[in-house]
Amino acid sequence: MFVCPGSSAADLDSTCVRVFWSTLLPAVFVSLFCIAKIPLPKWFTKLIEPLTSQFTRFLTLEQAEALDAAAAAADEDGAKTSNLHKHVSPKLWKVLVLSWIALLELLTWTVIGAFNLVLNEGSAVYTVHPFITASVWLYATLRPVLRLRPTPPYDLFTLFFVLFGVEVLSFGGIIYDSRVSGISLPPAIIIVGHVTNFVALLALLATIFSMPVGIPGRGVDVQQIGKSISPEDYTTLWGWATFHWVWPLIKRGTHETLNEDDVWNLSPCFQSRPVFIQFTRTKRATLLRKLWAANSLDIILDFILSFVSVVFNYASPFFLKRILDAIAYPTPENRSQAFIFAFLAFGCTIIKAQADVQHLWIGRRAASRTRSELMAAIYDKALKRKDFSGIVDKDKAPTGTQTKEEAAKADDPKAGADVGKIVNLMAGDANRCSMMLSAIYMLYSAPFEIIIGSVFLYNLLGWSAFAGFFVLVLMWPLNSYITKRSIRIQKGVMAARDKRMGVLNELIGAVKFIKFFAWEDRWIARALDARAFEMKWMVKSRLNSVMFSMVWSCAPVLVSVISFLVFVMQGNELTVSIAFTAIALFNMIRTPLNIVPTFLVQVLQTGVALNRIAVYLDEDEVDEQVSSLKKKNAGPHASEDDFVKGFGIENGTFKWNEVEEKAADKKEDGKKPANGSESTTPTVVENDEADRSSVSIGEAGDHRFELKDITVLFPERQLSLITGPTASGKSALLMALLGELTTLSGRIIMSKDLSRVDEHGLTHSIAYSAQSSWLRHQSIKDNILFGSPYDEDRYNAVIECCALQPDLQVLEDGDATEIGARGVSLSGGQKARVALARAVYSSAKYVLLDDPLSAVDSHTARFLFEKLLQGPLLQHRTVVLVTHHVELVLPGAHYLVRMLDGRIDTQGTVAELRARGVLEEITQEEEVKVHEEEQVAAKEEPTAEEVAAEVTSEEAKPNVKDKKPRKLIKDEHRQEGGVKWSVYNTYLKASSYWTWGILATFIVIYQFLGIGEKLWIKYWGEAYGTDAPNATYFFTSFSALEQEVLMDGPMASHHLTKAIHGMSSYSTLDLPFSLPPAQERPLFYISVYAAIGLSSALVGILSSLTQYTGALRASRVLFKRLLESVVRATMRWHDTTPQGRMLNRFSKDIETVDSSLASSLQNVNTSLATFAASVITVSVIFPWFLVPAFFIGMGYRVLAIGYLNTGRDLRRMESNTRSPIFSGFGELLEGIVTVRAFSAEQRFLDGLHKKIDLTTKMWYSFWMTNRWLLLNFDFLGACSILVTTLFALSSVIGAGLAGLCITSAMAFTNSIYWCCRFWTALELDLNSVERVVEYLDLPQEPPAVIESCRPPAYWPSSESPNLIVVEDLVIKYAPELPPVLHNVSFSLKARERVGLLGRTGSGKSTLAMSILRFTDPASGRILIDGIDISTIGVQDLRSRLTFIPQEATLFSGTLRDNLDPFQEHEDSECLDVLYRVHLINESESQRESRQASRAASRAATRPSSPSQGQDSPSPTAASSAAPSVTDVESKAPITLDTKVSAGGVNFSQGQRQLIAMARALLRHSSIIVLDEATSSIDFATDAKIQTTIREEFVGSLLLTVAHRLKTVIDYDRLIVLDKGVVAEFDTPWNLIQKEDGIFRNMCLKSGMFAELEQAAKEQAAKVASS
Repeated sequence: MFVCPGSSAADLDSTCVRVFWSTLLPAVFVSLFCIAKIPLPKWFTKLIEPLTSQFTRFLTLEQAEALDAAAAAADEDGAKTSNLHKHVSPKLWKVLVLSWIALLELLTWTVIGAFNLVLNEGSAVYTVHPFITASVWLYATLRPVLRLRPTPPYDLFTLFFVLFGVEVLSFGGIIYDSRVSGISLPPAIIIVGHVTNFVALLALLATIFSMPVGIPGRGVDVQQIGKSISPEDYTTLWGWATFHWVWPLIKRGTHETLNEDDVWNLSPCFQSRPVFIQFTRTKRATLLRKLWAANSLDIILDFILSFVSVVFNYASPFFLKRILDAIAYPTPENRSQAFIFAFLAFGCTIIKAQADVQHLWIGRRAASRTRSELMAAIYDKALKRKDFSGIVDKDKAPTGTQTKEEAAKADDPKAGADVGKIVNLMAGDANRCSMMLSAIYMLYSAPFEIIIGSVFLYNLLGWSAFAGFFVLVLMWPLNSYITKRSIRIQKGVMAARDKRMGVLNELIGAVKFIKFFAWEDRWIARALDARAFEMKWMVKSRLNSVMFSMVWSCAPVLVSVISFLVFVMQGNELTVSIAFTAIALFNMIRTPLNIVPTFLVQVLQTGVALNRIAVYLDEDEVDEQVSSLKKKNAGPHASEDDFVKGFGIENGTFKWNEVEEKAADKKEDGKKPANGSESTTPTVVENDEADRSSVSIGEAGDHRFELKDITVLFPERQLSLITGPTASGKSALLMALLGELTTLSGRIIMSKDLSRVDEHGLTHSIAYSAQSSWLRHQSIKDNILFGSPYDEDRYNAVIECCALQPDLQVLEDGDATEIGARGVSLSGGQKARVALARAVYSSAKYVLLDDPLSAVDSHTARFLFEKLLQGPLLQHRTVVLVTHHVELVLPGAHYLVRMLDGRIDTQGTVAELRARGVLEEITQEEEVKVHEEEQVAAKEEPTAEEVAAEVTSEEAKPNVKDKKPRKLIKDEHRQEGGVKWSVYNTYLKASSYWTWGILATFIVIYQFLGIGEKLWIKYWGEAYGTDAPNATYFFTSFSALEQEVLMDGPMASHHLTKAIHGMSSYSTLDLPFSLPPAQERPLFYISVYAAIGLSSALVGILSSLTQYTGALRASRVLFKRLLESVVRATMRWHDTTPQGRMLNRFSKDIETVDSSLASSLQNVNTSLATFAASVITVSVIFPWFLVPAFFIGMGYRVLAIGYLNTGRDLRRMESNTRSPIFSGFGELLEGIVTVRAFSAEQRFLDGLHKKIDLTTKMWYSFWMTNRWLLLNFDFLGACSILVTTLFALSSVIGAGLAGLCITSAMAFTNSIYWCCRFWTALELDLNSVERVVEYLDLPQEPPAVIESCRPPAYWPSSESPNLIVVEDLVIKYAPELPPVLHNVSFSLKARERVGLLGRTGSGKSTLAMSILRFTDPASGRILIDGIDISTIGVQDLRSRLTFIPQEATLFSGTLRDNLDPFQEHEDSECLDVLYRVHLINESESQRESRQASRAASRAATRPSSPSQGQDSPSPTAASSAAPSVTDVESKAPITLDTKVSAGGVNFSQGQRQLIAMARALLRHSSIIVLDEATSSIDFATDAKIQTTIREEFVGSLLLTVAHRLKTVIDYDRLIVLDKGVVAEFDTPWNLIQKEDGIFRNMCLKSGMFAELEQAAKEQAAKVASS
């Protein structure tokens, strides 16, 4: 070295070399800092921008706060960051400390330099050193003054850290020279100078450590930092480095159960809204590139810090070996060096721990951000994508004729995702992608470890080291095959999981309907079939994992054995030092060798997940005019022309949304029909479209519908009607107006702009009330307001005009009553009127109402017409009303459109149509006169409101406003404390105790083999002779650190053991026989070593197989028990439990049970066994170590308990807070059309951001506590090893025991660390089992079958005089709730037709439900044919009755599956009932006459004369309704093979009810209950259905809950309910004559009193004559 002659640069014994480095290092750093401050030319900056952009933070704290504030203020331009972040000066004392100390150092070093210059002693380096150091301190002096910042100056921090290291080197060198070389100490003043420098540097570092890493903005309440605001952004540098900012949370969680409010909110940098806004602004070609752009800096930092960690990880054992070498030859020099190495090893461990915790924190930061980005992106897409809810899943099972290419593509993600799949994307795929980012360091750290190990091995064994690696090359084809297979399997697993979730989503959504028909067993079987299919894929996946395990467990053993063989074959001597060191190195690279292939599979599987999300995000979206989100993002429209006057369609042709398939992939005939979730999809298919199909429509079993040649412009500020027969396209026309159909030609005249308000205060927007009322899980009031500001007068007016006032008075909590999921807790009429009130309350100019009158009774319909449709609330608004009640609303209508077969048959103003004679049959004058007559009669009666007031005044609850409303949906229960033994036992029992017994045996064998391997190495070493040194080797593998992330693969359980065991040549056991010398028979020792290694691999594989067998068994058993428990739970439980809460159990929790739980349990067993082995080893060999080990263990225990208690609560809360995301998501997907119509997407997206933030803060806080534990464990381990090493280096114990002492400490601390880590991971995984177990004990319905009390086969008889007898029936929905029915008693005869009437909410549906035993009586009883229904099984009861509910539900499959799920009937019978409900034509042979039939039906404007009085619909009803389906036959008819989508949404609501009627006909029950079954069918079709009912249900007791009085006016008897009691029960004729009777008053209000009276009279005469 030219500066210090005679010394090398690494010769730190030399004072000159130490001074050289002390001079050079700080100077280099300062030079670099100065160079970095030089501004670069613009052209160069632009040139390197693609590179520098990768090092830019995705979202800074200031940007995040600005974005959040801007979004909150709805200011798209954004707020200026400078306004949000005040300029904060650093505290004066900190600036003074930094500047003055640096100035004093500067002056001191200048003086020293001048003094040296004067003396001119020593070499030039001694002269230059003080001046260069002074210049460094000059930088340190000026820096705090020139750049005042309250945050840490990281350049100074780095500089002081380097100077501190330099001072340690200098001062340590002086002490070392004195102790070892005998050089006398320098004068006292120099010693004092060094000590003072030490203190000064420590003071400077402490000052910087005390500075906050971030400054709170103006909007941040400083008092809340550490309470509701995360301290992460504002903690000191010391708190950030030590993760002490997490401590307050752990301290609180250690001693008390944490609640949501106890956990601080996320940093703005991780909050969903600012992160998502920034993510959407990042434009890249693919999703992968977009994610890279969002995380590039984090990944780069992760890479650098991982590299640092790996280097320092291997520095520690390097120093350990030097310590042991020094102890072996205990000279003063060696002993001093050993002390230095001990502290260096400690320092390396601390640096490694810091690098670990920082890179893992960075990875988790990227994961949190990515998870929020993807979840929000999926939700945002759902708000903008076309509604594909009506798409039929045509995927068939793979046939034997598939090619390999087809089979490989079979499970590729496809567009048109259903609810189940989208929920899976959010729950599973987004999570997998984010977890990959937190574990991606394995991808580059493991290869780096392999490279380091390989270099060492090459130095040791030469080229023979790589002979072993040739094994890996030979194994590559097999590895490649398994990898490709794993990707195919992963796609299969995901596709099967999607299908299973689709079935469960359908099942849980329609569980009430399934119970009506006693179909629980079939649906449980269907779900279990889907589960079995998924399990087949999971079995394949596990077998594939075992193959991986086999390959990569054997590979490291074979690598080492073959390397040794080649080494010996080359004639080299395998000495003990070579053998031991090589084995230690091979063990070191064993873990990364195992991780690389396993992790590559995880990467590829994540690629599958990412591709699934990308395919979904690329699906078609609605237009800008439909989506307010897209319009907002597109920016404001400049031109006034964009706001087209009017509302309508011009030359439009539309089809239902469908997934556009590539031409090459079109295997199916026709295209998949789709529709809006609120819509009605007619089944008529145009001939020319059907002809385009490559195969016949009957083969495809699918049908399409199009709106053709639509031109309509609805008059402004008027009421327009849309009418037509069932399935003619009325609702489709509304959907087209809303932009929810695919436009083939023409344009929609519509322009939504909430910012435009007209002179009447109405916004240029749309309000929509769907036919199937979509309500949110909120209070009635919140549903009506729907985000609009509360205006009390307007709100009260809406309540009154929508006839909700009487209902709210009856409801205990009034408008604060909570509506359950899908509107449970309200009747059909109430739901329709709440949805109507929502549309009316909004300030939208255009109001679209899809048949709201069909769901309410006739006098309520008249009330709505008079008070609402003709009232002030809808004045100045353009109202488009779909209705069959044309005769009722025609007097107030201005415009009428009649739909027929997807075309507009007739349109024009009412006056024009009457003038043209089209409406000549609707004699409006006579209708008006009828109204006037009825109103004269009604004046003597109380009004509807007065009647309602009288009804409710007696029951009016006092102080309703003072009472807190009851919660229908209770908050999700959360367990407290440790996981109970019962939960462990449930899982162990489900997976079989035998499994765990066998597994325990394998673990013990595995431990013995591990000990055997060490012993064999000992004997091998001894076989070289007496000169073998007492060698000790210890290596830990870095890659084993974050084992729990993603590593649920084959290596998860076993590769750790090698990573945490030391190897020492202990003197323990003597063999009874002698072994040959190792020099002569090296192959013998290698062979035994190979046998032990391969045996370990075999045991590992067998234990994996055992574990997978147990895990799959547990998955199967727990899923089945969970499914049965949920399906057979009471209806009350289903009504009060959100669907998302159930789906969360079936998705995330079951997935945990499927994947990681078994391996977590095995890891705990393995680590406990390893811990026990290390304790036993230490006890036998070095019992004194148990004393410090006890205290070390206690320290670990304190840390672990804090982490475990806090982490457990956080994970439980994370599970609970995840449920609302899925509940809200499912709710949104069902009502997406309504949400878009109201332009409410942004509000829903903001709501999701809050939910994501809530669950992410739990998830993120958990991982931060994990990082805190990791850092503290590492620090505690480093301290214990340092103390043990210093203890060993003292003269108390001998050299041999010293090495043993150190390795024992390392083995012990490592094993106890992994025990704690795995135990906590297990407790957290068991949280999922805990949540599943919670649902295994739900309140269950009565037994399905009671064997000892089964009804006879003929029951119920159709001849019984008292078929249904109700005695003093009192019904309560829950014990704490008031009765719904009070002492109801009546008796019904066989074959009788009975109508059940009453105002909405009077208890009609409840009474009908109680006959099916959905609620057991609080008192009283129901007898059916002499049997008390509470004594027989519910399946026996419900399977003998037929119930047709308010909302007919269809399931995915074919039409035949829906009619006859148990295949009990012939096809001919099924076709017959479809014909009898007028859904299909009687005979296909009539196809030729359809054109004539259609022409005749269009021409027919005069109603045919009915043959019987009771069959006669009102003249206005028949004349106003267009021809029915029977008259207008579609050209591609419905067949039994017609596909039905989930929920049946590819059929109109009217058609769904016709199919439900067909189901009832097919069952031939003696008792049939119809609950508002004909409310959505046009009057003409309704009349024909009534005829069918009269003819077909002659042998049955028919109990009808009806809104239309004319439906039941010719029944035998009527029951009128009022306030839950039977108010009237008699024949229609007697009731209509009863003065002041409720029924008579209803007839008067209906507007058809004369007609109803005549029909009742004729029925009475008919009965009298018979």
